Amino acid sequence: MKSSKQNKELYFIALVPDEPVLSEVWQLKEEMKRRFETKAALRSPPHITLHMPFKWSATKELLLYNTLEQIGKSHRRFTIELKGYGAFEPRVIYVNVSENIQLAELQNSVIKKAASEWHIYPMRDSRPFRPHMTIAFRDLKKAKFYEAWQEFEDRNFAQTMSVHKLHLLKHTGKHWEIQKSFDLGT
Repeated sequence: MKSSKQNKELYFIALVPDEPVLSEVWQLKEEMKRRFETKAALRSPPHITLHMPFKWSATKELLLYNTLEQIGKSHRRFTIELKGYGAFEPRVIYVNVSENIQLAELQNSVIKKAASEWHIYPMRDSRPFRPHMTIAFRDLKKAKFYEAWQEFEDRNFAQTMSVHKLHLLKHTGKHWEIQKSFDLGT
């Protein structure tokens, strides 16, 4: 029999864009792989993280579902503007997400509910919420980062994204998949 630690799966909570944004950002990830030899970002769909990965028992997924359904119902649908690119030196390049009060409120609700309902708390050294859509990270070599960033820093990207669902993603052992989606608003 497995111990409770062995029964835990990896999850995270995010916003995943609809088409055409989904394909556009996926193509950027593919370009980063082809041109700059980084593929780690291809292990998840394009997304904006609302809650970092956490371990949870698969037998208690219903609690996650119920809480995320409540959060979804308590927030209205909204639109996000994606504009240009940003970076976290020396490994991460991403599509910028413009500041948005509804997005900040949704993320805050997720963090608060995760703490109160699931007893999952942000790490002490966790950074403030800086929404973005990663196109290259972890396995991007430093030299390749600077080469890619020189190109992407002034490259144009402008798109809007309708936010009408939040998503629970689960790790399969190889990549992240959407486990379940939850509608915003009524």
